[in-house]
Amino acid sequence: MIHVRTIGVLGGGQLGRMLTLEAKRMGYRVVTLEPFPDSPCGQVADEQIVAAYDDARAVGELGARSDVITYEFENIPLESALLLERDGRMVRPNSEALRITQDRLLEKTFLREARCPTVEFAPIRKPEELDVALADVGLPAVFKTVRGGYDGKGQWLVRSFHEAAAAVEDARGQALICERFVEFDREVSLISSRGADGHTVRFPVTENVHDTGVLVTTIVPARVSAVIEEKVCEAARRIGDGLGIVGTYCVEFFVVGQDVYVNEIAPRVHNSGHFSLDATQISQYEAHVRAICDLPLVEPRLFAPAVMMNILGDGAGDDLAGIDDVLRDPDLKLHLYGKRHAALRRKMGHFTVLGRTTEDALDRATRAKAALSWTPPLRTKAIAVALES
Repeated sequence: MIHVRTIGVLGGGQLGRMLTLEAKRMGYRVVTLEPFPDSPCGQVADEQIVAAYDDARAVGELGARSDVITYEFENIPLESALLLERDGRMVRPNSEALRITQDRLLEKTFLREARCPTVEFAPIRKPEELDVALADVGLPAVFKTVRGGYDGKGQWLVRSFHEAAAAVEDARGQALICERFVEFDREVSLISSRGADGHTVRFPVTENVHDTGVLVTTIVPARVSAVIEEKVCEAARRIGDGLGIVGTYCVEFFVVGQDVYVNEIAPRVHNSGHFSLDATQISQYEAHVRAICDLPLVEPRLFAPAVMMNILGDGAGDDLAGIDDVLRDPDLKLHLYGKRHAALRRKMGHFTVLGRTTEDALDRATRAKAALSWTPPLRTKAIAVALES
């Protein structure tokens, strides 16, 4: 068992912010490493090291200041995690989990070897492999960059050879994975937290709605059968054990009839688990802190059906209007991330509504979302009026 006083976090986004707030509540100090100053995580952490993720000196400094290091997104340089481990630092989840989940081909191959269901897939590392990939997978298909890409970026839905060739050209030499496109009934995810002893607890299976690759709504519990729930839980267990994850992780699935297919693994806390801050007695963030600090894990309990909705920027302004209206709902909890600029489709915050039923929570969340809008700051409005007069 390790003794932890300070937790290091690679990454300074909103996931790190919520993780830090839970860690601070539990008495830990938190140091984050993030290239951009005044990051959402840095605003609430004890310290922020402002440096690039591949800055060896800064990474070493993070390790020296921390008793355990974790990460809030998986697109940090693998070499940084390896450097920390070579220095004898405790990185949780470990660099091997990071290595596999950073590479979609390695991830899908791991899933196949772990006997977890996936759609057919094939590599396209160079244009000459396009014909073979399409022959193996068929059309329609989804092309994804093997590395990087997030919230729908670096992905192409192709329905013809012409579209496939255009996607390869658009990728500009990046290695791709070709996956069979499935007309799924629902997208669901399962968040689990696994300790160093292998003990694992699970949050309720969630149902997720995306808009062009960006998560917009999470419904919990997911409206799926017990058969689907059992398959999802078994696949997630195999994944956690196979990767040796210590911490909270998320597995995303496509549901087709009574079958499930693993879409992606996130070896970290996840957007679809935001609801747990308000709808369960232990959040995914506290569970992650417990796991990486060798504290006991307890099974989450859902208080009531819940709906979480992301608040995305629309490029129209940086001031959020309508807050007074949504906060009149006594069962709504609002979370804003401290970001200054509400760029188009940027995740600026979220809210969770607890309801008597799923339909009740969904209806009230939909009405709350409609009440919110982005407007220019008052000073900008005044300048615009002056210019027009």
